[in-house]
Amino acid sequence: MNKLKQIFQEQEALLSIFFTAGFPNINDTTSIIAELSKSKVDFIEVGLPYSDPLADGPTIQDSSQVALKNGMNLDVVFEQLKSIKDTNTTPLVVMGYLNQVLKYGEEKFCQACVDVGVETLILPDLPMIEYENHYQQLFKKYGLTNVFLITPHTSEERIRKIDALTETFIYVVASASITGAKGEISEEQINYFERIQSMNLKSNLVVGFGISDNKTFSTACQYADGAIIGSAFIKELAKNGVSGIANFISSVKS
Repeated sequence: MNKLKQIFQEQEALLSIFFTAGFPNINDTTSIIAELSKSKVDFIEVGLPYSDPLADGPTIQDSSQVALKNGMNLDVVFEQLKSIKDTNTTPLVVMGYLNQVLKYGEEKFCQACVDVGVETLILPDLPMIEYENHYQQLFKKYGLTNVFLITPHTSEERIRKIDALTETFIYVVASASITGAKGEISEEQINYFERIQSMNLKSNLVVGFGISDNKTFSTACQYADGAIIGSAFIKELAKNGVSGIANFISSVKS
């Protein structure tokens, strides 16, 4: 069974952390994963640095630019992840963009994911029609699962279709905007979470975008199976480096 599916069956209020591979330094990727794993993060979202990350706010965009300047590319990312395949016990999710997959080569990309132990992908710009017509079978061939995103503007019809196609979790975007810490979760967002919750979807739900601390994480987990912290963690890395990870995760979980 997919490791991530198993964790969803066994636990509640899952904490996931996103970071950009190659930030702040090109060789930090494996150290960050090791520290997050030691801090009992439930799954880790590894961002593939990209020159035009449309879904990401300034913080993650800047981290991508730094990583690219550091010399990070997909070959390096996969080489780093492969080096810890036998020792890392925390499920890894790869987040990137469709153009990266196409440029790298679809089959080559999927095989590389398999080789490093990645079973789940997030490609925010992958059109559903393309997934149904092509990528669903391609990913199935390699044992990979795909994560779709929904926003406050996503129609019920599309949400239910996504639910039917989902094998691991649906990424519930907390606001109709780019990534980035937004402060407290608003009443409008809670209404949105309640609306999704009331649909009684079969899929696990994970909230992302604007989750930054214990309060926002705890609130999100009242309406979903877990939450992802990205921009706030990137800022922590920029400020305190790998050595500050344990304290940051402890503050979120406390």
